[in-house]
Amino acid sequence: MANEMTTVDALHSLKPNTKWILRGDELEWLDAVQTEPTQEEIDAEVIRLQAEYDSQAYARNRKAEYDQLNQFEMQFDDDRDSTTTWVDTINEIKGRHPK
Repeated sequence: MANEMTTVDALHSLKPNTKWILRGDELEWLDAVQTEPTQEEIDAEVIRLQAEYDSQAYARNRKAEYDQLNQFEMQFDDDRDSTTTWVDTINEIKGRHPK
């Protein structure tokens, strides 16, 4: 599941709570308090946000697999049965999605 950062994401990050309208590639700045960012600032922020998002792919992938587990039950069963199923499963997931 890819997520591409956009000018809108960059504007929200650079200048939170500002007023503007984006029509296609045309930005109309409506905020009298904060200054309009340059196109270079916007482009750099899109790149920074995308890199930050991409760097967390492993965490999103791990979470998707963790969410499918009944971890409390696995831990209970391991404690009761003196097994390591939960730890083994978590380590397998981490192995598939390293940092």
